[in-house]
Amino acid sequence: MVSRMDLDLALVRAFVVTAETLHFGRAAERLNTSQQALSKRVARLEALLGVGLFEREGGTRLTEAGERFETAAREVLAAGSRAVAAAQGAGPTVRIDVWGHLYAPMRTVAQVVETLDGMRLEPGPARDWPSAAQALLRGDADLGFGRVHPLPGGRDAGLAQRLVRLEPVDAVVSASHPLADADELSPADLRDSTLWCPAELSRLDFLRRFADEFGIERHQDGPNLGLDHLVQRVRGDATCFTLFPSDAPLPDHAGLRSIPLTAPTPLYAWSLAWRETHRHPQLDALLRGFTDLGRTRRWLDYVPKRDWLPEADQVKLAGVAGG
Repeated sequence: MVSRMDLDLALVRAFVVTAETLHFGRAAERLNTSQQALSKRVARLEALLGVGLFEREGGTRLTEAGERFETAAREVLAAGSRAVAAAQGAGPTVRIDVWGHLYAPMRTVAQVVETLDGMRLEPGPARDWPSAAQALLRGDADLGFGRVHPLPGGRDAGLAQRLVRLEPVDAVVSASHPLADADELSPADLRDSTLWCPAELSRLDFLRRFADEFGIERHQDGPNLGLDHLVQRVRGDATCFTLFPSDAPLPDHAGLRSIPLTAPTPLYAWSLAWRETHRHPQLDALLRGFTDLGRTRRWLDYVPKRDWLPEADQVKLAGVAGG
């Protein structure tokens, strides 16, 4: 009988939102319903399944059955959304989380999507790679796009990835910085300057590896308050610099210099990521789009004698070439 059970998507959605918040009141607010109505939906689902999904004593938490059900429940909701889109002739929506927002990741994704007919994207709210990885594993997102690096404790186990773009980075300095008049700089030229980091350096994998590689011993950490704050911070301090992708738009260049880095040129690696057990129907088309546009625009060009690429990213690039 269980194998022929018809699941009500409203009940499944009530479970998923409650599993995310582990709080019936907050889940009810998100679903724009009453806590009583939400509790009834969850109880109805538990009765249909014949198992308890939540422990309710001493706080709300998932039971073992609830933990087993959660991933599949998210897949059910995603499949329902795709079915509605297909019936309406709109094509499946791709839920994509991006991170590294200061570096405008969607500008790269948008260039690829423009070459594909009928692809619809629904951006997610991820702020960093760890949170995007969690969203992918939970089934809250179909794809992720940003700089991927190994997460401690195997928190990225079950995710697949492909490197799709290598982007040169420039040094951004105040117009009053001692090196502001240079036409180009080597990373080693920045050793007497302070690296400005829009978060703790330990959380910024690329900047941390850059500082270690080129002996940048001084750095200042600050909160990520957006691109305008970053620009104002660099503009107001003649001793500091930050790194910025060469193609990414700065909102206001007044009082700033963006100087190309050479000998070597650091490359920032952008990757697509997805859950191994859930390949979105549009994934292959999107990967082909990145491959075709990347070939035209030389997005994966890497010359070891000219460029610097962290070793882990070199391994990813070799995997793309080998595939």
